[in-house]
Amino acid sequence: MLDNAPRGTICIEDIEIGMVRSLRKVVTDRDIELFAEVSTDRNPVHLDDDYAQDTIFGGRIAHGMLTAGLVSAVIGEQLPGHGTVYLGQSLKFLAPVRPGDMVLAEVEVVDIDHAKRRVTMNTRCLVNDKKVLVGDATVLAPSRKFD
Repeated sequence: MLDNAPRGTICIEDIEIGMVRSLRKVVTDRDIELFAEVSTDRNPVHLDDDYAQDTIFGGRIAHGMLTAGLVSAVIGEQLPGHGTVYLGQSLKFLAPVRPGDMVLAEVEVVDIDHAKRRVTMNTRCLVNDKKVLVGDATVLAPSRKFD
């Protein structure tokens, strides 16, 4: 994984609207196989080349939630980072991610409720500058007051 910031924590007191963090990851066959094993989602569109050729995708694709998991990685590792609690996430899948694709997962702070420690972020994943996933996340950010 390649990302633009060190892992750790950004406390609610230091978060600002407009902050962006991201990571890049190539989705591999092994990632898809491991996700199928952990999730128990063994849909053949993800695992079987012959089956997937005859679908609307014309080949195998990664699980949508594997792609969404990259957004979770940015939130849990970078912004806000360690100690963050996920409260909600909306997702819209716009295009498939295929084995070998380099995915850029980004989060951008769009609203902060300091009193409730809530941060709302736009979330997106791109492959070759094309959006493949968009959504919004709401999280409970860590605070120095409670650490």
